[in-house]
Amino acid sequence: MNKLSENIDDNIQTAGELFPIGTSFDLITRDLYLGDTRGYWIGINGFCKTEILQQIFSDLQNPLYMKDSVVENIQNYMNARIGYAQASLTDDWDTIVRNVLSGPSVLLIDGFAQAIILDVRSYPTRGIDEPDTEKVTRGSRDGFVETMLFNTNLIRRRIRSPQLTFEIQNVGTESKTDVAIAYIKGYVNEELLDTLRKKLQSLQVTSLTMGSKSLEELLVHKRWYNPLPCIHSTERPDVACSYLMEGYLLLIVDNSPEALILPCTFFQFTQSPEDYYKSPIVGSYFRLVRFVCIFISLLLMPIFLLITAYYPDITEKWQLLADGTLPAPTLIFYVLVVEFGLDLFKYSASLSSSRFAGSLSIVGGLIIGDIAVSLNWATVEVLFYAAVTLLTSLSLSSMEFSDAVRVYRIFLILMTAVFRLWGFVGGLLLVILSAVTTPTFAGTSYLWPLYPFNWAALKTLLFRYPTFRAQPSKIWKH
Repeated sequence: MNKLSENIDDNIQTAGELFPIGTSFDLITRDLYLGDTRGYWIGINGFCKTEILQQIFSDLQNPLYMKDSVVENIQNYMNARIGYAQASLTDDWDTIVRNVLSGPSVLLIDGFAQAIILDVRSYPTRGIDEPDTEKVTRGSRDGFVETMLFNTNLIRRRIRSPQLTFEIQNVGTESKTDVAIAYIKGYVNEELLDTLRKKLQSLQVTSLTMGSKSLEELLVHKRWYNPLPCIHSTERPDVACSYLMEGYLLLIVDNSPEALILPCTFFQFTQSPEDYYKSPIVGSYFRLVRFVCIFISLLLMPIFLLITAYYPDITEKWQLLADGTLPAPTLIFYVLVVEFGLDLFKYSASLSSSRFAGSLSIVGGLIIGDIAVSLNWATVEVLFYAAVTLLTSLSLSSMEFSDAVRVYRIFLILMTAVFRLWGFVGGLLLVILSAVTTPTFAGTSYLWPLYPFNWAALKTLLFRYPTFRAQPSKIWKH
């Protein structure tokens, strides 16, 4: 775009071409006289703090402030007449358009090829509440919101280090979405940081329609056979700060109440902030329980189907079925129906109002389950093992990770149903291959610190260490 003109009429005409002034009701303008000098103000209704703007306009039009009645130097004028802290100059229409659409307003002054940007924005926002998906019994009750500035303040409040840095970039040719890279100098991997900067600058996208999720898919391209999440995210400021102190990068996207954590590893999804609000031995116990739950959620139903459908001798010996053996097609049908039914109830409950979610779970778990057994749509044993599988899935701290394990489990069930033992073994090998080949940002290992092996880092992930031992003396390099 062209630079500003010294003639205010030309600038007003250009503004009318760039903005739908007079058509879009939320765009507001004001013709001003700063003494004998003409001015023109542009802003968006609802984004500006009206009280501050009124004070600025009142000061600019005060006769006591306009002794000479003519603005001769715009830099000196801004420094002397505008007491508001967030004011700057620009001579570029690109910068003006981006700022006005982001919230700040612009003041054009006749005779100058520069404009004053007044950052008096005030976004509508909800209250800071604890995230539903990352609740803890103790600890802070705050969580990220949709306003990026609030989220950076929540982090800055916890880490008062001059090395904490938030670099801002715009992503999307149309949306111009603000994206902040958060890191701590001296802790972060500089090569990884430089790679992220270049990646964000090279993104060719019109808008981040789904906020941080859209950015996640743009940063890491994964194939359909990689259901595991490639980037970890959190809605808790305390969790975000702990990753910053370990040398990770954070991406904070405006309009998204979460922070993306780079790089991503498998072990990030096995931890929970609850571990650190309990004693070390209790936290370590529940962390190990969570590890075991991953394998139970993945393997319990496929192994149960394999044994009861194709190995009747073992089924009778271990009394896995109360009524003896059942035909393999019947058991396969029972397992698939129960898997689908429990997924349906879980999905419905997650999308239902909190007033009905509890009732829906009770109805689904008791009444419908009992009727399903009576109508021979399932057996008590299948319902039991499916319920255990569901409980282990719910114990995982990341819902996205839990959903990926569910996809793997259904795949294993289908492979076992069709190809029996070899199907189970082959399916398990394919699942392991899929997990190992899960792409991550900048090609870091998804299984670090298991591969490449780093026992010093691995043991801190397997066990919850006391605070005085958990403070790292150096940053683990990936």
